[in-house]
Amino acid sequence: MRNYFNYLFIAFALFSCNQHSKERQKDTPISKFEYKPNWESLKKYQVPEWWKNTKFGIYFHWGPYSVPAYKTEWYSHHMYKEGSEIRAYHEKKYGPLDQFGYKDFIPMFTGEKFDADEWAKLFKASGAQFAGPVAEHADGFAMWDSKLTKWDAVDMGPKRDIVGEMANAIRKYDMKFIATYHRHWMYAWFPTWDKSTDAGNPEYKGLYGPYTPKGTFTMAKVKSDPLPDEEFNKEWLARLDELMENYQPDIIWVDNRMDIIGEKYRKQFLANYYNNAQKWGKEVVCTYKFTDLEEGSAVLDLERARMSDKKDFTWLTDDSIDWRAWCHINDPKYKSTNRLIDFMVDVVSKNGAVLLNIPPKADGEIPSEVKQRLLELGDWFKINGEAIYNTRTWKIYGEGPQKIVEGHLSENKNPEAVAEDIRFTINGNNLYAISLDWPKDNKLLIKSLAKDKGFLDQEIKAVNLLGSQSDLSWELKEEGLVIHLPSEKPCKHAFSFQIELEGDAII
Repeated sequence: MRNYFNYLFIAFALFSCNQHSKERQKDTPISKFEYKPNWESLKKYQVPEWWKNTKFGIYFHWGPYSVPAYKTEWYSHHMYKEGSEIRAYHEKKYGPLDQFGYKDFIPMFTGEKFDADEWAKLFKASGAQFAGPVAEHADGFAMWDSKLTKWDAVDMGPKRDIVGEMANAIRKYDMKFIATYHRHWMYAWFPTWDKSTDAGNPEYKGLYGPYTPKGTFTMAKVKSDPLPDEEFNKEWLARLDELMENYQPDIIWVDNRMDIIGEKYRKQFLANYYNNAQKWGKEVVCTYKFTDLEEGSAVLDLERARMSDKKDFTWLTDDSIDWRAWCHINDPKYKSTNRLIDFMVDVVSKNGAVLLNIPPKADGEIPSEVKQRLLELGDWFKINGEAIYNTRTWKIYGEGPQKIVEGHLSENKNPEAVAEDIRFTINGNNLYAISLDWPKDNKLLIKSLAKDKGFLDQEIKAVNLLGSQSDLSWELKEEGLVIHLPSEKPCKHAFSFQIELEGDAII
C-alpha cells in the first residue's frame, strides 16, 4: 500500500524516532501479568530478549492481486478508480467492471506450485530468523481457514490454509512465525457506493466491505470520513482474534492507518494478544507505524526507510525486494543483493531489524531472480552472521557517508550506489566493523578508533576478517586503526572485521 506515502512516512519517522528517547525494553520479560485494554497497562509490555537478537526476516505479499501482476498490489483499488491507468488496462484486458470485478480474480489465484516446506526452507537458507505471510491484505481476502468469512483461501482460490501451512513449515525450520494484517485499509477500499460495478452489489459485501459514501477513502494520515462503524471495528478485531488463536504468531505486524479503527478496539487487540501469549507460554512482538499505538506498548516499524542514527530502542523496517511493487508484477525491478545487504547492515547498526518482502507469482512460484538473491544473502550470512545476529549497537553506528538514499527508488538517482563506509556492532568483547565496500589498496582505515576520538576504551587484542584464514597485520595510529587486508576477498559484499578487545565492548 505503500508507494503513495513514502515521502510522508520518512519525514514522520524522523520525528517519531525522537519521541522514543527512553528505552522501555528490559531484559527480563513480564510473566503472569494480566494486561488491561488501557495504555497504562499495555505500556508495561517488555520486548523479549529473542527480539533484540533478531535482525532479519522475510514475508510475502501473495493473494488474488498477484493474478493481474500489473504495476502494484493496489491493483484491486485502482481498477475501480475512474480515469486511472490501471482501470483502462483492466477494462481492455478483462472487460467492464460489472462483468469482471476483483472477485473474479480469486478462481485464477490457484497457487498450484505453492509448497510451504520449500518456501520455508528457502527462507531459512537466506539467513532469515522469522518469516510468514500477509495474512489479509486490503482486499478483504483472508489467507487462512476462517469461520468468519467464506472469502478465504480455504473456501476459494488455492483452497488451502496458507497461513496454517506456512506457520507449521516455518516453525519446522526453527524460525519465528510472523503474520501481517492490513484489513483496516479495506474500509472504503472498494467503491461500494457505485452500482455500475460489482463492488456496489450487496451480494459481495463479504468481500468488498460495507457501503460507504463516495469519497470516504483517504490516503496516509488523513482519516476516512465517515470513520468505520461498530460492525466494521468488531469484525476487524474478531479476525485478528481468530488469526492469533488459530496460529499463535510470534509476531503480529499491523499496517499503518490502524488509527481509523476505534481506540478501544486497538487496545483490546493488544491486550488479547499479550494475554494469550502468556497462555501459550511464549513472548511475542507486535509492531505498529506512526502513532497508531502508543509509544512503549509495541515495537515501532518504518517502511522503506531507516533511522538516521542509532536508537536506544529496538525498531523494525519493512522493505520490498522490488523497487516499485510489493506483489509480483510482470516487469519487476529487483534490488541487488549488495543493496539488500548494505541496507540491512546499516539498519542493524542503528538497533533495527529488517523485514524483507518477496513477491511470489499467482501460481505459487517464487521467481528465480528472487531465489538467487535470497540464497546469496544466505551465503553472506554464513560468513558474516556473527557480526549481525545477537549483536547490540556500539557507541556510534558507524562512520562515512550514507550514499544509499532513504526511501523509494524515485528519490534515488542511483539506486545501486554502494555506501563506502563502515558500520559497527558489538557482542561481548568483540567489536565488529563492517565495511560496506572493499577498501582501496587493500587497506582499511577506521577513523573512529583513533586514540583522540575517545570511543575506544579497551586495548585491542586481535583483528580478524570473517571468512578469511589470513593473519591480518594492523596498527593503531593517531588517525585510526589501520588494517592491511589479504589479496583475496572472503565474500562478494560487505566485509566484517572482528576486533577482539581486552574487555567487553562498552556501549
